[in-house]
This record gives sequence, C-alpha cells and structure tokens, in this order.
Amino acid sequence: MTGVVVIGGGQAAFSVASTLRRTGYAGPVTILAGERHLPYQRPPLSKKFLADPGGTHVDLVPESYYRECDIDLRRGDEVVAVDPDGRTVTTRSGSRLGYDHLVFATGARNRGLPVPGHDLAGVHCLRSIDDAREIGAALGRARDVVVIGGGFIGLELAQAAVARGARVTVVELADRLLARALSPHLAGHLRAQHERTGVQILTGTTVLAIEGAGPDFSPVKGGGGVVGRGVERVVTDIGSLPADLVLYGVGAAPRDELARAAGLPVADGVLVDDHLRSIVDPSVSAVGDCARHPHPLAAGLVRLESAQNATDQGVLVGRRLAGRPGAYESLPWFFSDQGAIKLQIAGLRADGDEIRVVAGDRPDRWGAYAFRAGSLVAVETLNWPAEHLAARRLLERRVPVSPAELTDTTLTALARVASTPAVTP
Repeated sequence: MTGVVVIGGGQAAFSVASTLRRTGYAGPVTILAGERHLPYQRPPLSKKFLADPGGTHVDLVPESYYRECDIDLRRGDEVVAVDPDGRTVTTRSGSRLGYDHLVFATGARNRGLPVPGHDLAGVHCLRSIDDAREIGAALGRARDVVVIGGGFIGLELAQAAVARGARVTVVELADRLLARALSPHLAGHLRAQHERTGVQILTGTTVLAIEGAGPDFSPVKGGGGVVGRGVERVVTDIGSLPADLVLYGVGAAPRDELARAAGLPVADGVLVDDHLRSIVDPSVSAVGDCARHPHPLAAGLVRLESAQNATDQGVLVGRRLAGRPGAYESLPWFFSDQGAIKLQIAGLRADGDEIRVVAGDRPDRWGAYAFRAGSLVAVETLNWPAEHLAARRLLERRVPVSPAELTDTTLTALARVASTPAVTP
C-alpha cells in the first residue's frame, strides 16, 4: 500500500495530513515540502512576525507531532515531476515515491516586478518566513519605504513600516486600493484610514523603474560577492520617490506547473470538481491556493487565497480519503490586520452585485453589503468584528437577508434574532 502523498508544506498540506489521521486513515501519509522549515502559518508573517519574529510562534505544530501521528514529513526536497500513469512522484534528490492518491497543495508564488531595478539590494517581496526575517531586519534601518501594490500584503507591510517610524508611500496601478477584492466605497474609507496614519497613497500610478547606486564589493550575508549598494529611488509616471527600501506585492500565481507538465488540466490553478478531485484523474486532488474549483456562491470556477480556504479544503479532502466524502461548500472568509485597521470579508462578491454601505457606531466602522437577486451574498467590514461574525453566521446558515432589512438595523441584531428560539405560547 503506497498511501497518500501530499505535495507542499503549507497550511493546506498540513490540513490534509492531520485530517487523515484524525479521521482514522491507517495508510501511509507523506508530506513532500520544498522548504526546510516545519509547516507554518503565513498570515502572521506580514503582521506580528515583522515586529517580533522571536516572540511570534508560526509553526502549526511541533516536530514531534509528525512522528506521533506517523506522518512522513520530508523537508527541503521538492517534487520535480509527477507521473499520473505510473502514480509516482520524483523529487529533486532523485527519490521516487508511489501513491494511491496524490494531493497538490503547492500554493502560489509571488508575481514578479517587471521593471528595471527589481533585483537591486533593498527590494523585497514577502512569501516565506525567510523573506519576513529579511524584511523585518530591513525595516529596522529604513527611513523612506515605497510599497508597490495596494493589495492586502502591500497595505499590511505599509503599516508595519509606519509602526517602525518610516515614511511610507504606497504606489498602486489601479484607480483604488484592493480593486479586485473590495467594493469602491469601502476601498475609499480604507484609504482614508491609512492616510490618517501618515501613509501617502498614489493610485492610478505606474512604476517605471527602481534606481540605486552602482556595485558594492563589501561582504554580504551568506558570503562575498558583488551586490547593489541599495535602492535610492522609485521612478513613476508622475515623478520620483526617495526610497531606501522597496517592498512589493503585485499578486500571486498558482504553482500549477507540476500538474500542467503531468498532463492534468490547469487554468490559473489545477482544475478540480466540487469534491476537489482532478476533473480527469480521480486519484489526484488539489487544495488551497493552487486549486480552481466550483463554489455555490460563485458564477463560475474560483481560486481562493486564504488560510480558511486552505484549511477547510484540506479537511474536506482528508475526510474524503478516509471514507467520508462531501462537496466543498464552506463559506469563504478572510481578514487583514493592517496596523490598527481590521478589514474582514465574508462570502463572495461579484461584479454587478448591488452594494449598500452602512456606517457603524464609530467613525472608523463601516460595512459594505453585497446583494444578488435581492439576497445577501457577501459582507465587507472595517473595524467591525461583531458585524463580520454575524455575517458569517447568517451566510453559513443561508438565512435570507434583503436590502430592506438593513434599513434600520445591523446584521448583528438580525443574527441575534435568528438565533433566538421561538417561544411557544
């Protein structure tokens, strides 16, 4: 019996393996992780970890857990080839493993920054724990920080830099922050809150180049060599910005090249059905950032990048392989702590949805409610955790909420009424 092989060492991979053991699967379970670290949480890397890497615990479980649960965790030896016909995978070291079922949990990679100077010293993006350590050290020295990209990671990094005393400018190509994720009105309120912390935000602005001084022959970390002295400015279509540190986050692409090379269907992610199985090979599944799948709240296939999605999809596949199948219908939800600003989203909004924006009980609290065919499908909140939790409860239970019901009340109040048992006279 060759068992289950999971490619990837992140939250989705861990969720598959741990669920298999929790649900009584007795066969071999192997995790093939490209990184040498234990599987860890990524969300804290752009938040608390930057301020306190020594005091922020990110490992999902101790190393002993894998031994105690008989999970073969192989670190630092990434998979380089998959043979679906022979049901084998090959790693960079030349190891070849057979499988009864293969799970792609390969995650996503950062999109590159296609401008001259992107490889200068002092230019960083964030994906791994090693990236976070480098950025944290650099923030301790930086005075002028330019963040390229006004998405979740970019805004979290901007607030981390402000907290370290830097002057910060965010440069975003689109005409508003989080253009693909947030409704326009809430994006405007989010921008205002960042600007009140001192962040300069330039939207509708194109980065043309990153410039710095010439070569430097001084010793560098990890050995000698020639490196750039460091970034000095970011050139945009509206002028130059001083910068001694550039951080960028311009989107992510799924790591689906192994599946593509193996002849499995991919289209911005590994294509899977509602049980997260490959649409052509039932011995293959995909979970997390690399999976493109149907969802009841989506008009077509979606690919979701969040810790909640990675965990829930891993649980679903683990249960299915242990004999407890089910379709993936978990409510998507997401949070982003940007300094003191808390952005939370529940559900899936689509273009064409009717949006209602409501002010909360404090000046910094806002909610945006998306309705489709007269029914609530998604909620975005700023600094309003109770309303977010209420939205999740109502959406998960599929309690119908119409625009008229939000005229004089909140979801928090509606959820309280919905959870109150009826009184029999």
